[in-house]
Amino acid sequence: MPQQQEIRRSAFLPTTKDEVRRLGWDQLDVILFSGDAYIDHPSFGTAIIARVLEKQGYKVGVVPQPNWRDDLRDFRKLGRPRLFFGVNAGAMDSMVNHYTSFKRLRSNDSYTPNGAAGFRPDYAVTVYTKILKELFPDVPVVIGGIEASLRRVTHYDYWQDRLLPSVLVSSGADFLSYGMGEKAMVQMARYLDGNPDNLALRDLRQTVYFSEDSPSDDGNTIVLPSYEECCKDKKAFIKGFNEVELQANLLSPKRLVEPCQGGYVYVNEPFPPLSQKELDEVYDLPYTFLPHPRYKGKTIPAYEMIKNSITIHRGCFGGCSFCTIAAHQGKFIQSRSKESVIAEIEQLEKVPGFSGNLSDVGAPSANMYMMGGKDRSICLKCRRKSCLYPKMCPNLYHSHLPLLNLYRDIDNIRGIRHSFIGSGVRYDLLLDEKGFLDDTSREYFTELISKHISGRFKVAPEHTQDHILDLMNKPSFRLFGVMKKEFEKICQKKGLRQQIVPYFISSHPGCKLSDMKALAENKDLKGVFTEQVQSFTPTPMTRSSVMYYTGLDTKTLKPLFVEKNISRQREQKSYFFKK
Repeated sequence: MPQQQEIRRSAFLPTTKDEVRRLGWDQLDVILFSGDAYIDHPSFGTAIIARVLEKQGYKVGVVPQPNWRDDLRDFRKLGRPRLFFGVNAGAMDSMVNHYTSFKRLRSNDSYTPNGAAGFRPDYAVTVYTKILKELFPDVPVVIGGIEASLRRVTHYDYWQDRLLPSVLVSSGADFLSYGMGEKAMVQMARYLDGNPDNLALRDLRQTVYFSEDSPSDDGNTIVLPSYEECCKDKKAFIKGFNEVELQANLLSPKRLVEPCQGGYVYVNEPFPPLSQKELDEVYDLPYTFLPHPRYKGKTIPAYEMIKNSITIHRGCFGGCSFCTIAAHQGKFIQSRSKESVIAEIEQLEKVPGFSGNLSDVGAPSANMYMMGGKDRSICLKCRRKSCLYPKMCPNLYHSHLPLLNLYRDIDNIRGIRHSFIGSGVRYDLLLDEKGFLDDTSREYFTELISKHISGRFKVAPEHTQDHILDLMNKPSFRLFGVMKKEFEKICQKKGLRQQIVPYFISSHPGCKLSDMKALAENKDLKGVFTEQVQSFTPTPMTRSSVMYYTGLDTKTLKPLFVEKNISRQREQKSYFFKK
């Protein structure tokens, strides 16, 4: 195994043969292919995985946005890696990146220099993998990232309007790493580097592989309905999805096996959630926080949006039916230490152009920092998807005091002018229909509105109709009315002119045009800045997408109204603006 090495903060990972030579390397151990531009910032998965592997002593190269339509020189330029190729589509599923909810091709790509479109293929993981396996058939290919993670088993593909098998099978990759892959990719490198720990395939945590060998009845393996069975029977697909979702939300999940095309897709158990020390180590690596110099003179919109932001935790226990966060990052919150967050901010202050304004101190949900089960033994037995719905778990530690203290420590850093919260705030962690849950909730909300928003407070009630919110796993809209009154009290008391910006979803399963009419006419939206509505997009591995495909309520198996006509979907969205 290579010796761990300290990396100069000014050094980028090589992207060309010349850059490899300048480092004095003859061959790379791992070469990562990505559908995104290469940005050495911890908001981007490629940068994290590259830095984690590098810290372990592996020589890593990055090939961003390779050209798949010419003579394929981009796939050859760094040569043959000693261990494996890693492939991801980028920070988004390539189909979500390319197409609107109405299946129209987007004219730009925020993860490409100057926002240009057309620099990655549809189904990028599959396209890149097939090219690599054709050029280097004997070199292992490990796929990961959002696209691979959320397509790891049978899934509904909105753009083809049919079920697809695991992307591991359709791409021809050797392995799939799902979820947040730091530990899994280091484990994979060690496994392929002579297997010093004598790991067998079944021992590779958080890894998916294909085998013709049938599973043994070991008491720790669950066999899912086959891909072929799911294609024939929508209820079988729901059964398989329910099991996959359940295991993804357990602290001690079992291994899953899905029969597919004459063999078996093995989904090994994930690693436990990262400890605070482990998460700190990931974010404390020597990122430059900059795009690679190859993009000099060009603007990358996604980078411009996050370059002054800080991630303070991972995971989300909200359990929204349309969201993929828990399926990828997990339900259990993994929080960074205050010291790690402050150290990153101090490094960010050295980045050219930093003005002292943090655009977001957040995470998937802004206000879940340091929250979790008070008694971990209860969490070990828990089978709930959400800690908040249909009501808050009594075992949930939900104090906002740690987050308040973090905000205050950040604001005391010399050179920091403002720290804004751009991530969505879960107001059901602050209030119930009687008011604030505790004094820390009131204090947090007051300080948030007074100091940490720049005129507009973003929240996501998603709808106003309770029967749709129930399908979404979201609280009743009555809670929005309670929050709005408290918001207005604070603004009046502090002399502030702030606005609430609620986000809504149209055409979600169960939603009819009459429901959008009721939403548009809701009295609690009077005087509210209502310009944010998006039409529901079925994305792989969400409960809402399963409902969309099957036309069934996944909890009761009863028939469910689903608007699949695109012109009527447009009508639902546009009705919102007719009021």
